[in-house]
Amino acid sequence: MTTILLVVQIFLSTSLCVLILLQPRGTGFARGMGGSSPSFTRRGLEKVVFKTTFVLSGLFLVISILSITL
Repeated sequence: MTTILLVVQIFLSTSLCVLILLQPRGTGFARGMGGSSPSFTRRGLEKVVFKTTFVLSGLFLVISILSITL
């Protein structure tokens, strides 16, 4: 059981690092790719990456707590 939790934790941590690095620093993906949008809301792929980052960080937290308790 601990081996499975460790593998899942490694997968989640790697995925989380990739998603964090994919997020732009500025106003959005359009800004990084040459587009100029006056809007500061997250749309499209940027919104999916943002929400997925939160979901994976929550899963990572739960798996980490489970691995400590078992």
